[in-house]
Amino acid sequence: MTFTTRPTLRGTFGMVSSTHWLASQSAMRILELGGNAFDAAATAGFVLHVVEPHLNGPGGEVPAIIATAADPTPRVLAGQGVAPAGATIEHFRSLGLSLIPGSGPLAAAVPGAVDAWLLLLRDHGSLPLRTLLEPAIGYARNGHPLVARVGDTVRTVQDLFTNHWQTSAELWLQGGTPPSANKLFRNPAYADTLERILTTAEGAGPDRVAQVERARTTWREGFVAEAVDKFARLPHRDSSGEDHAGLITGDDMASFHASWEEPATLDWQGHTVAKTGPWGQGPALLQSLAVLAELGDPASLDLTSAEAVHTTTEVTKLSYADREAWYGDGADVPMKTLLSPAYAAQRARLIGPDATLELRPGSPDGRQPHLPSIASGNNQGDATTGEPTVSSDGVTRGDTCHVDVMDQWGNVISATPSGGWLQSSPTIPELGFCLGSRLQMLWLEERVASSLAPGLRPRTTLTPTLVLRDGVPVLACGSPGGDQQDQWQLLFLLRNLVGGQDLQEAIDAPAWHTTGFPSSFYPRAVEPGSLVMESRLGTAVRDDLVRRGHVVTEADPWSLGRLCAVSREADGVLAAGANPRGMQGYATGR
Repeated sequence: MTFTTRPTLRGTFGMVSSTHWLASQSAMRILELGGNAFDAAATAGFVLHVVEPHLNGPGGEVPAIIATAADPTPRVLAGQGVAPAGATIEHFRSLGLSLIPGSGPLAAAVPGAVDAWLLLLRDHGSLPLRTLLEPAIGYARNGHPLVARVGDTVRTVQDLFTNHWQTSAELWLQGGTPPSANKLFRNPAYADTLERILTTAEGAGPDRVAQVERARTTWREGFVAEAVDKFARLPHRDSSGEDHAGLITGDDMASFHASWEEPATLDWQGHTVAKTGPWGQGPALLQSLAVLAELGDPASLDLTSAEAVHTTTEVTKLSYADREAWYGDGADVPMKTLLSPAYAAQRARLIGPDATLELRPGSPDGRQPHLPSIASGNNQGDATTGEPTVSSDGVTRGDTCHVDVMDQWGNVISATPSGGWLQSSPTIPELGFCLGSRLQMLWLEERVASSLAPGLRPRTTLTPTLVLRDGVPVLACGSPGGDQQDQWQLLFLLRNLVGGQDLQEAIDAPAWHTTGFPSSFYPRAVEPGSLVMESRLGTAVRDDLVRRGHVVTEADPWSLGRLCAVSREADGVLAAGANPRGMQGYATGR
């Protein structure tokens, strides 16, 4: 029997997995009250805003993929906010900037998470809005035991808060020191914000849908939008080293609406894998799966071997090169060709026995790729181990949450909330949260697929996954980790869908990734040939990879991959697993 840190949970009533135990258990409470998977996921989402503020917040975003008991066809909940009307390449260049900063109000996209969660509840929820928001309000007002990494994050940006972001210092440096691990932390301003939205919503009468719509209007056009408009105009220090005002206005808030979209899908090894469209990086996972299928039977890969590490790494480099060349909101993305067997076979022929250092996008339909200038490799950095990293000026790489829920009726959701980190931008004092910094993922260069333009979504790294077999949803999964998300999910899917490992076994297994492409995060570094692997893969594997030309960084034995997953097994039994790394994510169910 293979060792696992925890059992895979199994039951028939409902399953939840998330990156924080309080969110998981809050969602399970909603299932126990008779709510469905969508009620439960939204409750978890609002709780995550409170208990993982260094990983997500109300000023951030959330993409999700759902399937309902009535209609198992997967649908994407698009909760990624757009660039404000004033966010033009010309404006940033007029400030002397060649990259969008990684922190500060200038980097903020329009918040998308709250409107998306409310849209989900409007269309697919069942319980009263107050029931679903009570856990988040309670933790914000009465306190919750703060995880250690929140205090560590605040400690990293303490000087920034003290010297430049005084409103953040007032919330996060009470008494002049960062919050202590495991001590109760309260955010009464955010509790008041949620309570005020809820009270206004209940003024619409007893109808649940009317209340949710009133809450959406209050968020987009009421006191929240007014406070955002006023505060965003104030110049604040950002990662450029200068003070700049933000660009979001009340009109930007009012004009954004979360929406429903068709997913990108791939039929693979008897399954259909669904991801967001190419405004995110999700289809890169589909491309990787397609190329692996052209290289042979994926079930034959020994994922403890150097050969498998090499192969999956080289496949990823090709998929992410296409991500850089072709993916972007509003871009003419040749998605059908990129996911075709003929194109996958063409890409598979590029993989040899040795590591490659170049970024090699393809030419689908004979079109010539156009890459950002940084892709030349001139902007190099040190390989990241995939742990959440925060610099002293608030620049953040890889910080995200995840939640999966599957209920007894067959409803399922995979959601990846992120952005609006406490270190993204100064706290808006009357709201108790800050804006995000997702615009850093857009380029200030024309002709690039993910160039900045007003009204376009950043090409996000957020990438939930839904898997179907014979038209029935059987798996929802996802992971924090920025550019690493789809790399770690690739390993999980190989182990679970074709390797025969159960959820927890596949989650616990050693992980690796490459950063041999332009980072999605400021300052957009490139690390040619990099390969980061958990040390428990062993020295023999490491030495073989070095011989092949990989630039190997050994990470701590339990430091890479932060998967959550729920599934429906062949006999109808529900299952769940969660990442043990960091001792924060938990699954629950019965």
